[in-house]
Amino acid sequence: MSKGDTFENDLLKLIFNAAAIANIADNAATSPLTNLYVSLHTADPGEAGNQTTSETTYTGYSRVAVARASGGWAITANSVSPVATINFPACTGGTATITFVGIGTASSGAGKLLYSGAVSPNISVSSGVTPAITTASTITED
Repeated sequence: MSKGDTFENDLLKLIFNAAAIANIADNAATSPLTNLYVSLHTADPGEAGNQTTSETTYTGYSRVAVARASGGWAITANSVSPVATINFPACTGGTATITFVGIGTASSGAGKLLYSGAVSPNISVSSGVTPAITTASTITED
């Protein structure tokens, strides 16, 4: 079974821009999530994983908050991209090879992983490197 194209786009707008889907869903009225948290992973966190699954641990790393709004995420033709480059904290120690990015609900801990995908090319992190996810990165709902 598949979703209709219009609904796929609406679903992305609900998740990433907090935009209601008329007669189906709205953003929580009392305490809606205002940010999504982007995480970096050294392996595929998988569908059963959470935000900590294979999450990188280089010194200085933390997840980056991106607003659930049109100022944070651009949605076009069932595809979502960050509006601005997402810069992670610079590595101050250790090394890592970033192969996946995740988008979830928590600033730290085992938050709900909403989407994850491969990073290409991989990002080699060592002292002084500031990993970034560019506006050319996309998530497609299909």
